[in-house]
Amino acid sequence: MIYTCTIAPSVDYTTYLPEFEAGKLNRSQQVYYYPGGKGINVSRVLKRLGADSRALGFAGGFTGNYIAQFLEGEGVATDFIPVEDITRINVKIKSANETELNGPAPSISESHLEVLMEKIKKMERGDWFVLAGTLPDSIPIDFFKRVAEICQRGGIRLVLDTSGPALNELIGLKPFLIKPNEHELGELFGIVISDKSDAYSYAKKLVEKGVENVIVSMGGEGALLVAKDLAVSAEAPKQKVVNTVGAGDSLVSGFIASYVKDENPLEAFKYGVASGSATAFRSDLCDKPDVEALLGQVKLTPFHEQDVTK
Repeated sequence: MIYTCTIAPSVDYTTYLPEFEAGKLNRSQQVYYYPGGKGINVSRVLKRLGADSRALGFAGGFTGNYIAQFLEGEGVATDFIPVEDITRINVKIKSANETELNGPAPSISESHLEVLMEKIKKMERGDWFVLAGTLPDSIPIDFFKRVAEICQRGGIRLVLDTSGPALNELIGLKPFLIKPNEHELGELFGIVISDKSDAYSYAKKLVEKGVENVIVSMGGEGALLVAKDLAVSAEAPKQKVVNTVGAGDSLVSGFIASYVKDENPLEAFKYGVASGSATAFRSDLCDKPDVEALLGQVKLTPFHEQDVTK
């Protein structure tokens, strides 16, 4: 089973209008309500790609109920831990310029964390645990280290799609996959990643620390997969980018959905890049036909040591 975990999910209220003027009444032309959060996006895309998962996390109030009902309506199983706080609403105003108002993450007690820990302890060898999104500073890093240790001992494939101090602490506990973008990779080492050569050099350092697979997403420049005996560059398909929200999550979903079938990292990487691109080219998360239509446009090239220019 694939489990995804979103610590602080949201209801994303997206509104479109020709102009937005602060301090005045603005009337929307279109509005959309979607469950938000990187782990939730991963579960939604996995379902669209034919892979079942169970979405974990913390949710409360009428917005928490809405997220659970929405996901279950799409066929995504949920097992959220109830909290007292109402799950946040993130407002995204799309006009000439984009404005966002993100609500605060919920208060998560020690007892809430222990409930999550018990769920993780019941996972079985060969399961996947995808920890995605911002990890609140209010949760001790030691908690996430315990999670990683349980996954390592239990043969659970740990996927990390997060950033910040917690990611730095978890790298040494041998996650199966991490997917930083070039900015997040640079933050880990206190440098600026300027091209794929830089990305390769620093992704390789992560592999040397014990990460099995590192995928660096680089927007229009494509992506890079680095493992112990493997380094491959992907050139992404070229079309008009409509929406980048969820593209990285879709890449993770595509990789997992393919890997669980035949454990071929190259094919999984290719499918992941096609999935991320398919999401970027439409206003919502990708569907399987969109992904498969782009597969032939994803070009993989071996990336060698001599390709590094500095």
